[in-house]
This record gives sequence, C-alpha cells and structure tokens, in this order.
Amino acid sequence: MERLDKHVSNRTGYTRSDVKQLLKKGSIRVDGRPETDGSRKIDPDTQEIICEGKRLPMGEHFYYLLNKPMGVICATEDKTHRTVMEFLPKGVSAKGIFPAGRLDADSTGMVLLTDDGVLAHRMLSPKHHVPKYYLVRLARPYEERYAQQFAEGLKLSDGTACLPAEIRKADAGYALVCLHEGKYHQVRRMLAAVGNHVEALHRVAIGGLVLPPGLESGSCLELFHKDVERMLKYVPTEGLCEQIMKNFSSYLINDCL
Repeated sequence: MERLDKHVSNRTGYTRSDVKQLLKKGSIRVDGRPETDGSRKIDPDTQEIICEGKRLPMGEHFYYLLNKPMGVICATEDKTHRTVMEFLPKGVSAKGIFPAGRLDADSTGMVLLTDDGVLAHRMLSPKHHVPKYYLVRLARPYEERYAQQFAEGLKLSDGTACLPAEIRKADAGYALVCLHEGKYHQVRRMLAAVGNHVEALHRVAIGGLVLPPGLESGSCLELFHKDVERMLKYVPTEGLCEQIMKNFSSYLINDCL
C-alpha cells in the first residue's frame, strides 16, 4: 500500500504541493471516484488512478517498451544525441527510469525502459540466459556454415570469446540471430568474424516477449506484469522464431530493415 499523494507525485513529476492542489480541484480519481485525501492508502497493483484525465501506470514499477528509431542512444541524458527518454509517453515522469540494456545508435528496435533495477539485472545477466533476438540485413548472402560457427562460440577479432549463439536464415539477404549476452556491437562483430557484414540490425524480441509488428518506430507502450513475466520466462526457441518470422514482412515495412 502507498499514499495516494506520493504515488501520484512519483509517477507524474508533480510535487506534493502540486498534487494537493489537484486533489482540491477534484482532478485525481481513484477507481473512477474523485479523491481529496492525499494520505489515503492505495494499492498500485489493483487500483486505477486517474490524474487530470490520464490513467497512471499501475504497479510498483514502470515498464515501457520502445521501438527505438535510428540515431537515438540508450542513455538517460546526452548533450549531443537524442535519447530513448524522449519517447516516454507524455505526462510520465522520467524520474528513476533508465534503458535496461543498450542498443547501438545505428540499430533499431526493442528497448525496455523501467525503474526496476532487479528486473534489469535478471534480464541482462548472462547467467540468467534471457535470450535477445535480432533481425539483420546482410551485405552478402547467408551461408549455412554460420549456424555451426555461432553454436560453437565465436572468437572475435580482438580475441574476445562469445557464448554459443544461434543464427538462421530469415529471407534472402536477412538472418535472425539469438544471443544470451550483450557485448559491444556483438552481432555486427560476430557476422564480421564469419566473413559477412551487417547493414541493418533490428531487435525484435527479449525472452518470450516479441516486439509488436504494428508498433511504429519511435512509439512507446506500457507493459503489464504478464508482459514482464513473458520476458523472463523460458520459451522454446523454435516456436518463438516461427512467431518472429510471421511478423517479418511487417518489420520490413514499419522499421529500418
């Protein structure tokens, strides 16, 4: 349970004094009814809180899924580049929110924005084996030998050893890569190690959660507990790859591949 005024302040960026004034004006509703008492205890997981006509995210933490555009960096702030924080829905406080994991500026696709450090650690730690899936456009045709080379664990040009990974042909000139770790420019460096080159890279899934094919580049949507659980839940690779491939043409149309 959490005080209503604290809950609203944390999720909007309003000060407690601001929230007090909103309560007086009847601008905050709990489960559809105007509320004037900021000290009232509410359950963020089960009760709907409306502030100035907008529903606040439910639960203890924020979880947003962004389809990151090209040229945007995964950082909370930067003096020269646009950051993923700019794409949070209007009215949502960015306080405490960060991108869970990195996606290069010249890559596009799925990025999780959250204030849940425990979840981020579980998602990113190699020992938890949460897979990340990437669709890539190749400079040269896909070769069947790549699959065995990736499965054996590649060594990069600087001697860095990679964990075993998966790669499969997606379409003419495209491949689907599955990693369980996140080294710097890893997908690009792994393809370079087998003699190819990545022209475009789009992350399409984390764990069992697949990027909605209709989510436009630069769009951000709120995730719920069932979605977050899907990220961490084991899903057979074969079935997930089939789901991703069904969305393949939509990714080509809507994104940067």
